[in-house]
Amino acid sequence: MNPYVLVILLYSLGLGTTLTFASSHWLLAWMGLEINTLAITPLMAQQHHPRAVEATTKYFLIQATAAAMILFASTTNAWLTGEWSINNMSNPVTSMMVMSALALKIGLAPAHFWLPEVLQGLNLSTGLILSTWQKLAPFALIIQMAQNTNPTLLTLLGILSTLIGGWGGLNQTQLRKILGYSSIAHMGWMLIIIHYMPQLTLIAFITYIFMTAAAFLTLKTLNTTKINTLSTTWSKNPTLTAITPLILLSLGGLPPMTGFVPKWLIIQELAKQNLPLTATIMILTALLSLYFYLRLCYTATLTINPNTINATTPWRTKPTLTLLTLTLTLTMTLELLPLTLTILTLTT
Repeated sequence: MNPYVLVILLYSLGLGTTLTFASSHWLLAWMGLEINTLAITPLMAQQHHPRAVEATTKYFLIQATAAAMILFASTTNAWLTGEWSINNMSNPVTSMMVMSALALKIGLAPAHFWLPEVLQGLNLSTGLILSTWQKLAPFALIIQMAQNTNPTLLTLLGILSTLIGGWGGLNQTQLRKILGYSSIAHMGWMLIIIHYMPQLTLIAFITYIFMTAAAFLTLKTLNTTKINTLSTTWSKNPTLTAITPLILLSLGGLPPMTGFVPKWLIIQELAKQNLPLTATIMILTALLSLYFYLRLCYTATLTINPNTINATTPWRTKPTLTLLTLTLTLTMTLELLPLTLTILTLTT
């Protein structure tokens, strides 16, 4: 892709997200979401491959459907209340419709079916943008809408997302699909607590961005997209291959990595809110996610490829990619647990 075009598209992504962040008017927020969608579409289709074009078409149709639902619900709310303010969603029907549309936009269960398939058709760089940056604007609207939305709907969406995100990743062999189901599960953790303590949702979202960025950048550096090629990565970069299980365990929420922080705080807050059954269900669904992360760890570190590789063995060579971003995200993914109290103090 022409570098000038790439810069324009990336600036448009930033513009759309900033516009949604700064708006208190539904039309401006909707416009920011649309700019985001239109900016990432050429990035998704840049490979000129049938799978990439299919993924782009699916993504565009899903996002257009969700945008139409948001526009219809916000117009109905403006007709009933006389104003377009995001914070004035007093009608329960329109607030539930907007929340359902935003859940469709970020891939929350049960409207999650498109996300793993779309991620599978993209390269790792575009998949990273789709899994992190593209969730910023819809999630900002979800946080603003949460207090006016039925908590039962939020709890149902959260539990379903963590359950399906854990269950769906068990039988996958494609790493991009596994990261897609991981994204669904993490979104469920954020949504389950958003009505009671939005600050924890913000902490969970920031740690999710660091962990997912580290996972995608690691796979990009190792140039692997399938489980069976994970077993040959030791010959490319043995140090990074040794660190990869720590990233995956952090995604699964195992102490003492950073991924344990949001899960620990969310479970603690659910217990304070007298929701022991919900907390128990969330813990059990976290075990599902942890299982397929452990499966990836086992493949990456304790096995060798059982098949005969026709290509030349990829012995370690000097990396051509810049590793500064990967180093920063790795550090944040693995070492933020001692700063938990400081992070919590800063956000409350």
